[in-house]
Amino acid sequence: MTSPVSPSDHVSPRAALPAAQYAATRHAAWLGAAAIITDEVGRVLLVHHTYREDDSWLLPGGVVEAGEHPHVTCRREITEEQDLDLPLSAVLAVHSFSPHHPDLQPATACPGEIRFVFDGETLHPDQVEAIRLPREELSEYAFLETRDAVQRLRPVDGQIMLAAYRARLGNTATAHLADGRHIHDVPALDRHDVHVRYWPPWDSPLNRGPVPGPLPVQQAWAWCFVPDGRVVLVADTGPRGALPMLPGGTVETTHVTPEDTLHREAAEEAQLTLTETVRLGWVLDETGEVYGGVGSNARLRLAARVTGIGPAAVDPASGHPFARLLATPAQAAALPGWVPPGARQAQLAAETARERWGLPTARPAAIEEIPVEGMRLS
Repeated sequence: MTSPVSPSDHVSPRAALPAAQYAATRHAAWLGAAAIITDEVGRVLLVHHTYREDDSWLLPGGVVEAGEHPHVTCRREITEEQDLDLPLSAVLAVHSFSPHHPDLQPATACPGEIRFVFDGETLHPDQVEAIRLPREELSEYAFLETRDAVQRLRPVDGQIMLAAYRARLGNTATAHLADGRHIHDVPALDRHDVHVRYWPPWDSPLNRGPVPGPLPVQQAWAWCFVPDGRVVLVADTGPRGALPMLPGGTVETTHVTPEDTLHREAAEEAQLTLTETVRLGWVLDETGEVYGGVGSNARLRLAARVTGIGPAAVDPASGHPFARLLATPAQAAALPGWVPPGARQAQLAAETARERWGLPTARPAAIEEIPVEGMRLS
């Protein structure tokens, strides 16, 4: 029996080419390596180089030298330039940069670049204090909220930073980008331009007892659990991106209880039907500045079980639909910038859900968007 002939059998093997000629056919590009490093409230570390003519900033990292692996480069550069020895736990993004991209500085002879962005994880305050810069190369560093960080980066660098940072927050697979754009499906956090809000360092305790009678309750937000142990977040898009938050809102004088506020806001913003609402505690707001300087007030934190999620609808207050996301309690604490006190609230909410409703511990998973048509809950 005659063996079938493949078209490739008629093609001269490249190995037959002279070595120099074969090498010339191979793609050539620069290699770069950078890291997403954050402080305890989720701000991203950027550095400012003394030699950049356009005054733009960069993520920590640098150019991969001949024969060097990207992860080795990244650790070396961070050690040399920030005096930090950090583990790199994951590859958050891989970016392909074309040689004719408009963000290239004029007259730059760049054959293109492949950049790896690693997870440099979160620094403790003592590590932040230990950062030392080589002044001949770096003039300063800053930890910035992502909305501010993108203003200091070149546009394509900002796109890379956001994709990598959101891959970490959303627990998605490595982001693959070409000229700043995802080459596969766009993850939910990128699709809705979700950012982490920066809150000045605070550690106001969650008071577990009843709210004192004279203290008004100005806010009621809840950890709203679906049957698999995840919680719902809502994100209202704006000109500087979407800021995620728990369902709930400002307590209205027309409501008999803060729970009435929660049920109304959850229905209007996220089309949630809630049951078995439980008060977890309250946080003291000493000034009430966000409410017009009303003075000391309580911000109530609750847990509730979601029994229904309807189709997306326009929120009466904003005039447009909110993005609705499903996240683990830990992710839901990180996205609004509440860590570490938010992490403690998340743990308490998850324990309450397990004990009262028998809900499972949410497994680490990618943050997902609730479908526009809603969800059926078993």
